[in-house]
Amino acid sequence: QVQLVESGGGVVQAGDSLRLSCATSGLPVSNYAMGWFRQAPGKEREFAAGISRSGSSTYGEDSVKGRFTISRDNAKNTLYLQMNSLKPEDTAVYYCAVRRGIAVRTTAADYDYWGQGTQVTVSS
Repeated sequence: QVQLVESGGGVVQAGDSLRLSCATSGLPVSNYAMGWFRQAPGKEREFAAGISRSGSSTYGEDSVKGRFTISRDNAKNTLYLQMNSLKPEDTAVYYCAVRRGIAVRTTAADYDYWGQGTQVTVSS
């Protein structure tokens, strides 16, 4: 059974930092690309960041570049998202996802497994 469990969300003030983690099990995630998506109230789920299976290549949505860093530890089957200089517009539920493929994709429909999400709230 494949499981993805996010943690690390919370309520912070603008300018603060958070580190999200996604622990996986039941799948050899080192073979696959992974990503972080986010969904704000009333909006569609959107791509935030993605990482290749080795971790050598990373991608970020324009609004998070320079502030968010995605990384992975394949030995621990864990995905991370370091979020710095948080803004109120970063408020959303954050989801980790695994794509049963090599290349990172920015569309949610291209991902096969999802976590339950963790809430991030940034106050001004």
